[in-house]
Amino acid sequence: MSTAEQVTDSTFQKEVLDSQVPVLVDFWAPWCGPCRMVAPVVEEIANQYDGQIKVVKVNTDDNPDVASKYNIRSIPTLMIFKGGQKVDMVVGAVPKSTLANTIEKYLSDDS
Repeated sequence: MSTAEQVTDSTFQKEVLDSQVPVLVDFWAPWCGPCRMVAPVVEEIANQYDGQIKVVKVNTDDNPDVASKYNIRSIPTLMIFKGGQKVDMVVGAVPKSTLANTIEKYLSDDS
């Protein structure tokens, strides 16, 4: 069973930008209610797409450099990176189907 791992300012390059597979990044904070609502969805996605994508979480309170680099204004923000580039993003607590459909677009390309 796969779970989203925590990524920090110092590990973001290695874990996200240098990843060989698409990466879903959940930008969140402990005090954020909608972040807690979307957390189980993110975990379900991690399990459903285990081996196809990597799912990571960035605590924006603890890692302000990454959050500011990608202009995270509201959380939760879910970004998809592929080949070291931000290719898509979803802002807010969205249903699993919305997130899955967004991810599917980047799996079918050339996976």
